[in-house]
Amino acid sequence: MAREFELCPGRRVGGDQPCFIIAEIGQNHQGDLDIAKRMIRMAKDCGADCAKFQKSELEYKFNKKALERPYTSKHSWGKTYGEHKRHLEFSHDQYRELKKYAEEIGIFFTASGMDEMAVEFLHELDVPFFKVGSGDTNNFPYLEKTAKKGRPMVISSGMQSMNTMHQVYQIVKPINPNFCFLQCTSAYPLQPEDVNLRVISAYQSAFPDIPIGYSGHETGIAISVAAVAMGAKVLERHVTLDKTWKGSDHQASLEPNELAELVKAIRTVEKAMGSPVKQLLPCEMACNEKLGKSVVAKVAIPEGAVLTLDMLTVKVGEPKGFPPESIFDLVGQKVKKNIEEDETITEQVVENHVKKVKC
Repeated sequence: MAREFELCPGRRVGGDQPCFIIAEIGQNHQGDLDIAKRMIRMAKDCGADCAKFQKSELEYKFNKKALERPYTSKHSWGKTYGEHKRHLEFSHDQYRELKKYAEEIGIFFTASGMDEMAVEFLHELDVPFFKVGSGDTNNFPYLEKTAKKGRPMVISSGMQSMNTMHQVYQIVKPINPNFCFLQCTSAYPLQPEDVNLRVISAYQSAFPDIPIGYSGHETGIAISVAAVAMGAKVLERHVTLDKTWKGSDHQASLEPNELAELVKAIRTVEKAMGSPVKQLLPCEMACNEKLGKSVVAKVAIPEGAVLTLDMLTVKVGEPKGFPPESIFDLVGQKVKKNIEEDETITEQVVENHVKKVKC
């Protein structure tokens, strides 16, 4: 069983703990602080465990040419990519205000640190855990420095290979044992044939001592629910207030009613996972009493006869008698009284019957 650790104060992940659900607000707030707060509140109201943003120190994440590149997309908030990103980037003080708001309403708050300086700020902000976005998973110096901060880490694996993920494990594990991997495919929106949920199982086999989760960019909730059924212990999904808003992430995001439905479905699936022990349950007793079958006499059987298989059949009987799985055990046993055709075979009519105890 995957190792457990405390991801947020009082909230463990892994093992038999419930799935930790991250509502990824990212930059779907449109650069508007009030919208960001509405989205935090929405995440809380829908039952998510954590509201997450994306924090960049732009000059450390992009080089000058990348920031100066003309950006003519319909999703653009500026003439250059730098202007676009600056419109969507909250200041340090705004992040402090958002974190305070999240704490006031009772939901965990964190962000992906999109560069090393952003990680420094988030560490100062005292977020409960660091999220490593897929774009930095193969950024080994970044990983090492982030791991050394000592906070739990959630590491996405979009755009990476299994070989790279083994290297990530080998870098992070000796420094900071409190981390997990999320299966992820970096496409927006993500098509079902590119999800590859079986990677969750591959990660569980390759890294049995850490929890495994899923970060999804697909539409709808079915695939995410399936991921949890496969054992995902952390689930991240982008959220929005309106899929028609400007921005490339909105289409692959969940609106409030979908997020609420996802959380409800996950909690239902977790209940349904239940126990690996197969047995007759108390809730099945009524059905068993009504429809459960018994061994009955196929023909009239005289007192003293030794039972053979052709004397017996299986029917819903009244009263209840030997269950169907006992029919072969009855062969060769002697009866103590006459048994009429179609009569239930009960313990009282079988000589020297010893009831077998089910394991």
